[in-house]
Amino acid sequence: MSLAQRAVGPLRVFLVLLFAILVVFQVMSFPGQFAHMAETHPERAHLRWPLTAIAVFFVLCVQLVVVSTWKLLTLVKKDRIFTRASMVWVDAIVWAIAAAWVVLTAIFLWVGFHADDPGAPMALFLMVVGLAVVGLLMVVMRALLQQATALRTDMEEVI
Repeated sequence: MSLAQRAVGPLRVFLVLLFAILVVFQVMSFPGQFAHMAETHPERAHLRWPLTAIAVFFVLCVQLVVVSTWKLLTLVKKDRIFTRASMVWVDAIVWAIAAAWVVLTAIFLWVGFHADDPGAPMALFLMVVGLAVVGLLMVVMRALLQQATALRTDMEEVI
């Protein structure tokens, strides 16, 4: 059994834990936090639902990455990672990251044009760049997986 296959079990435990925590944030924490913000700062009450929707959207993107990772781990466990089936799940991860990046960039631009203090725009800029790096890294990893899949298919045809 390879090291990658031995890591699948513990990784799945942490993915389940992460998914459960994300559900708690999605259902209770974010809606409650923004409701509290609307009560304590009435001048910002109009932001309650847009911020709730944006937060839930980001959590959905992360949940999609978690589910896709789970499916890829299943393919690793079955030694089927170098098949076309894995590309669907890698594509889902890439699209989830891309969607989150687009929304985060829009938020960065909106905050950047309306901010009095450079702290929030700088923090958002860091997140935009970080998410871009992760997204582009996934695109490179996808290309490597595609090459490895093609090589394995060629090898199976020869054998």
